[in-house]
Amino acid sequence: MLVCKQERSMAQNLDPKSDGIGVLQFKVGLVTVIKQRLAKKHGGQIDQRRDIEHLWEFYQRYTRLHRVGDIQIQEPTWRESGTFSADFGNCLEIKETMATWRTLVEVMKALSKDADPNGVGKLNTEELRRVENTDATLSGELTAYKDVLLEAPPLAVGAFPEVRGAISAFRYTNQFPRLPANFEISGQRDADMFDLLECVFGFQKDNVRNQRVNVVLTFANAQSRLGKPIKRIDEKAMNEVFLKVLDSYIEWCIHLRISTLWNSFEALGRDRKLILVSFYFLIWGKAANFCFLPNCVCYIFHHMARELDAMLDNGEVYPAASCKTESRSVSFLEQISLPIYEALDAKAARNNNRKAAHSAQRNYGRLLVLS
Repeated sequence: MLVCKQERSMAQNLDPKSDGIGVLQFKVGLVTVIKQRLAKKHGGQIDQRRDIEHLWEFYQRYTRLHRVGDIQIQEPTWRESGTFSADFGNCLEIKETMATWRTLVEVMKALSKDADPNGVGKLNTEELRRVENTDATLSGELTAYKDVLLEAPPLAVGAFPEVRGAISAFRYTNQFPRLPANFEISGQRDADMFDLLECVFGFQKDNVRNQRVNVVLTFANAQSRLGKPIKRIDEKAMNEVFLKVLDSYIEWCIHLRISTLWNSFEALGRDRKLILVSFYFLIWGKAANFCFLPNCVCYIFHHMARELDAMLDNGEVYPAASCKTESRSVSFLEQISLPIYEALDAKAARNNNRKAAHSAQRNYGRLLVLS
């Protein structure tokens, strides 16, 4: 029940008006479960002051039963060997165990604010401090399957030389500007081009993780089709992916009679090709509804890539002006995606669900030019 309360609180904070699909049903379902639990205990009366005590007892039982401590201790060995011990079940079972454990930790954090600092609250605080120091473990293999592919090379797909070659191609080199000292690298891996793009334009971390896997496997697949399982992406595979991904952008430039971001394709370096492909996919991955408007994506890519070029000539990474928020952070979603979505939404409202006269409607191409 405590977990249900915390989940409802988090859902309410994330979406107070329940605008998202299924959010209202989710909240109602949680409230129903909470009421049912209350009704079963003492006529609905529960001393909430003891919530933290009950949670602490359950947390201890859960960690002992599922051997969470042993899993954390064994994690470095698994990372080196690329295999999971059968004593702990399969990979999916371990991920489910750790996901539940982290949920309990989140609930403990929420309840610890009002806990007695001299009683269970003290034990709770000490445990949370320990978790913060050690929870960097399992960040590769067990957080999500997509991370298994890249952050744990000995496992599954990561064992193929094409994949290892693609991963190494995206690693951060001295040719790139220095990342800020306070920028955090997710997981147990080296910095790469996606970290630079996340830092500069404020792409959401989930989008970055998704596209990192997508782009790496795209290049690895192109390399495997050449029948050359080498540990470095071949120039032919590099060019094939680059031209295929940016084909719409090239056609867009030709149609508008404007120059592409490069004066000569032959003069483009490997790193430049990789970072442009990565940047295009990150824009597309967080483009919301306008990912279906290729001209719009090309327009954004064309202008923001110029910002990227200017930053790459600098000695240190700095936030893109186009993505700066009022709080001086950077957010592609807030500063780029949201305004365009709002403009398209307003246009749809003016069209009266396509019932307005055709002459009164404005297509997205004209809307983009006018904006």
